Amino acid sequence: MQIEFTKMHGLGNDYHFIDTTRFRIADPQALSRQMSHRHLGAGADGIILVEPGNGRGGDFAMRIFNADGSEAETCGNGIRCFAKYVYERGLTTKTDFVIDTLAGPNRVELTVAGGKVATVRSNMGKPRFERGEIPMNGPAGRVIREDVTVEGRTFQITCANIGNPHAVIFVDDATAVALAEWGPKIECHPSFPERTNVEFVTVIDRGNIVMRIWERGSGITMASGSGSCGAALASMLTEQVDRRVSVHLVFGQLTVEWAEDGHVYQEGPATEVYTGAWEV
Repeated sequence: MQIEFTKMHGLGNDYHFIDTTRFRIADPQALSRQMSHRHLGAGADGIILVEPGNGRGGDFAMRIFNADGSEAETCGNGIRCFAKYVYERGLTTKTDFVIDTLAGPNRVELTVAGGKVATVRSNMGKPRFERGEIPMNGPAGRVIREDVTVEGRTFQITCANIGNPHAVIFVDDATAVALAEWGPKIECHPSFPERTNVEFVTVIDRGNIVMRIWERGSGITMASGSGSCGAALASMLTEQVDRRVSVHLVFGQLTVEWAEDGHVYQEGPATEVYTGAWEV
C-alpha cells in the first residue's frame, strides 16, 4: 500500500505532511523514523499528521513526530506549513482558524495572495517560565542565566516553555557553535527530565537576534518556530531586546512578538516542496 505525503518547510525546517482522513497511519513513530532518515528515507525533521478537529474546539488537529520517532507537543514552523496545506487543498476556506496541538490550541491568521498562502501568523499561547513548568530540576523560580555544567564546560542557560521546553545560551557568534557536539549533551542533561530544545543566540541589537538550534528529537535543524519564540523570550527576559524581534536563521527570518495580551505570536513563510508516495 502507498500513502501520499507532501514535503513542506518553514525556512528549511522540513516535514512530511500526511492527511489521515485519506491514509490511516498505524505506527507514526516508526513511520517518522523511516521517512525522515536523510539517507535511507525521504529526508526530513519529522512527519506531521493532518487530522480533523478532535472535539477540543479546533478546526483541525496536528500531531508532530520527530525524526527519532518521539512525539512533540507543538511546532511553530509546522503550524505555518499545516495552515498552508489545509487552505491550499480546500480543506478550509477560512483565513483565520484554530489548530489543536498537544500544547493546546493555536490560532493562525493567513495572508493570501492569488489563492496561495504567502505568510502565516500564529498564536503560540502564553509562555511559562517557572522551573517546574519547563520542566527542569531544582528549586522553584525562573531559570535566568543559570550555570549548567556539561562535561567540564559551564553554560549559562535561560529557559522558557512555549508549548515545549527551551534552553537558551547567549554566545558571541551563534553560527560558530559546535552544535553537534554540545546540543545533544545539553538536550539530555539530567537537569531536564523531558529533555529540552537547545538554542544558541547572539543578540545583534534591540530588534534582531541570530539563532541556531539543536532540536529535541531531530538534532540540528535549519530553523524552528517554537525555538525562535524561546530564543526571543529569553532575550526579552534578560532585557537585551524589545518585545518584537526578528530572529535570523540559516535561510531567512521570523518575526516574534510577546504582545500586551501576554501571548506570543510568530510570523513567517511556509513553502511546499513536492508531493510523493511512500510504500508501507
